[in-house]
Amino acid sequence: MTPELTNPRAEEINRILAAMPFARTLGMRCDVRGDEMTAILPFQDKLIGNVTIAALHGGAIASFLELTAMLQVFLVSDMPRPPRPMNLTIDYLRQGHAQDLYARAYVLKMGRRMASVRAEAWQQNRADPISAINAHFMVASD
Repeated sequence: MTPELTNPRAEEINRILAAMPFARTLGMRCDVRGDEMTAILPFQDKLIGNVTIAALHGGAIASFLELTAMLQVFLVSDMPRPPRPMNLTIDYLRQGHAQDLYARAYVLKMGRRMASVRAEAWQQNRADPISAINAHFMVASD
């Protein structure tokens, strides 16, 4: 990997995911290049919420997006551990099919006490997100 694409916190993100039982259950992994991270949720049958139409479970999608947003804040900050969520709003835009899911998060504002983040998840085409969240995380170290 070239130096401009190496982020020393990438290994920490892998350790955090490995230490979270829920992230391990989901099978989530992250590809970090510089300060950009693409989260990947490999498809598994247990992630199906509606077997009739083979749609991904909304809770799995929301959890995946929340973890993606949280890890992006951690990646671009100097926090010793991932931030705590304060609130989030999820928009389900279209059906999640029985295939891998990808997500990216963008820190809109990093303040002294909180971070505002937007994350989007897609499958085939990044320009057609299936879901998105707006979230706030507590970043104060009190």
